[in-house]
Amino acid sequence: MPQTEKQKMLAGALYDAGDPELQADLQATRAWLARYNATLAASGAERHALLLERLASAGPGAVIRPPFHCDYGFNIHLGAGVFLNFNCVILDVVEVRIGDKTQIGPGVQILAADHPRSPEERATGLEFGRPVIIGRNVWIGGGAILLPGITVGDDALIGAGSVVTRDVPAGATVVGNPARVRG
Repeated sequence: MPQTEKQKMLAGALYDAGDPELQADLQATRAWLARYNATLAASGAERHALLLERLASAGPGAVIRPPFHCDYGFNIHLGAGVFLNFNCVILDVVEVRIGDKTQIGPGVQILAADHPRSPEERATGLEFGRPVIIGRNVWIGGGAILLPGITVGDDALIGAGSVVTRDVPAGATVVGNPARVRG
């Protein structure tokens, strides 16, 4: 039996983002984001309740300061005590998992969405995703960008403005563009 475009997307295979089911999911997320991003003055408990409405999971004490932007939301897992500061973007066409007590600075972009490298294949309009996994107790400085398929180990530190193009080992500090282990 053929897979739906949503099933392909969730599996990390090439899929058509213009599919009506996916467009309906995007529209539902936009409506949720409009509600969520209007809650700057709301209590933490009110915002956390909203996170639980759309995200795959949000552990106790997980905080996202609005404004926040994502594709779908239902592929995002936040551990206990995770903190995302203002203006974070998560392109979650596949799983994005953020471990307990991780702190993410303002303007960070976590990009799980990807596109074919060959111009012919890219011209078809198909895209795919590669999961981004961030460990526990990680600190990601403001304006950092994490590219598709990245894994960040526990206790790592990513410097502000860094562009993470490769996996980050546990306990490492990476800085720069491309981000490199500082030693």
